[in-house]
Amino acid sequence: MSKKVAVVTGANKGIGFAIVAALCEAGFPGDVILTARSEQLGREAVEKMKSAGHRAVFHQLDITSQTSALELQTFLKENYGGLDLLINNAGIAYKNDATEPFGEQAEVTMRTNFWGTLWVCHALFPLLRPNARVVNVSSFVSKRSLDKCSPELQAKLRDPTISEEGLCSFMNEFVAAAKRGDHESKGWANTAYGISKVGVTVLSMIQARTLAKTRPGDGILLNACNPGWVRTDMAGQSAAKSPEEGAETPVYLALLPEGAKEPHGRFLSDKKVEEW
Repeated sequence: MSKKVAVVTGANKGIGFAIVAALCEAGFPGDVILTARSEQLGREAVEKMKSAGHRAVFHQLDITSQTSALELQTFLKENYGGLDLLINNAGIAYKNDATEPFGEQAEVTMRTNFWGTLWVCHALFPLLRPNARVVNVSSFVSKRSLDKCSPELQAKLRDPTISEEGLCSFMNEFVAAAKRGDHESKGWANTAYGISKVGVTVLSMIQARTLAKTRPGDGILLNACNPGWVRTDMAGQSAAKSPEEGAETPVYLALLPEGAKEPHGRFLSDKKVEEW
């Protein structure tokens, strides 16, 4: 039987680093691949894991590059023959005092948080083995941001029949409107990070529905989660949770026992399903 393998994106620091450590501590029965965009920072993170008594394997991954995602696919295929756990954690957010034009912030944020996550999924989903787990790290800001959109947009983005293609069109529409400066008049909330994470949460629901149709009986579970407001470089040091506390819900979903049927296609906070 092939060795089990887990992949955590954006794992050289913050929540991603804490997730890798927690998986090692929980005794994940295989290799945990710590990925990072920077090879140097990724290798330094693996050394930090080692000094804490954990073994992780580094592989470079820039989620904004489809080529990079496909290189990881090849590595997993050749070395493991499949994938048992994928945690899409990598993401960015501009600071409140960022001076870049909002349209630029929207484009860059969407490319990383939404499109990057989508490209990694496209590259790695064909490798998912039976009973695999997929966790897409979203944010509490996603629900809050959707609630600030127009009722028409809310209805469309909560439609249980929305397709991946349809969702991609909405995300492109938001970026185009942000560049024009008329996103609010078109019904969008005024937050690039929030709308990108709306995309991640809705994408998760679409992916779960698709897996249920295309891989029935394989026991694969996929969910989105809100790690909470966590003390990281991105969220700042006044946040309520430590990175270790932020890792709790993603790791809970990652380690759902074989044979579990639920949750699947849901959005969770503090290990509990939230209505979307």
